[in-house]
Amino acid sequence: MVTMEKAREVKKKHEAELMKKSGVVGVAIGYKHIDGRETNQICIVCYVVEKKTEEDLETRDIIPEEIEGVPIDVVETGRIQAF
Repeated sequence: MVTMEKAREVKKKHEAELMKKSGVVGVAIGYKHIDGRETNQICIVCYVVEKKTEEDLETRDIIPEEIEGVPIDVVETGRIQAF
């Protein structure tokens, strides 16, 4: 199981590259959701404007299922604006 420390380390190392992917508006640490339910699995959360299938994305914009053994959860949020 991934520790919070490991997830933070991997996020810090890869956050800039994840943020460059089309549609990504944020990256955080959280718990993976499966079928709408939160699990106890620590992961990197990639917030996106709109979830798309791999077929609808350029290869460079596909978010991997995991990085360095840390799972990634993709969450659709829409556009995020600071007020």
